[in-house]
Amino acid sequence: MPVKILFVCYENICRSPMAEGAFGHAASLHGAEACFEIESAGTVCYQSGSSPDHRAVRAAGRHGIDISAIRARCIDDLDLACFDRIFAMDAENYRDILDALDGLSVPVHMMTDFAHSDAGAEIEDPYYGSESGFDRTMERLLHSATGIVSALRTAYNLPADATEAESIFQHTQRGDER
Repeated sequence: MPVKILFVCYENICRSPMAEGAFGHAASLHGAEACFEIESAGTVCYQSGSSPDHRAVRAAGRHGIDISAIRARCIDDLDLACFDRIFAMDAENYRDILDALDGLSVPVHMMTDFAHSDAGAEIEDPYYGSESGFDRTMERLLHSATGIVSALRTAYNLPADATEAESIFQHTQRGDER
């Protein structure tokens, strides 16, 4: 079964949809897209159903990533126990995720925890800034996503080839041994 990943920010209209797109892009570049199921959500429900901020869509688009179809959701509306890993954009959201998990044992990380530089740092919210802030955020998310893909492929002993991953997951879903 694919590894289920959740990216979380405050309202799920800037950083976490950008992170979802960045991770999908990084997984695709590494031939690992079949290894992961990727979602994003916010810790608050104010924007539920909204599209990502237009500046986030443009920043992602400049990297060939389309996040326009993502719609804001709230972690309160999700079964957090079904995720294998959850990634928070900042310390406040990290604490909110831990509170929402209420003792469930799902690993929670900062988005930058697996980045080769910047490990453990927060991804600042670009919402109140300029368009260039969204570009900087996207660059940091892409860098972090690459580190996460690499770390999770090792941690879960995931195949290096997308075709092999699809074959393994198809056999697993049918109940075949491999």
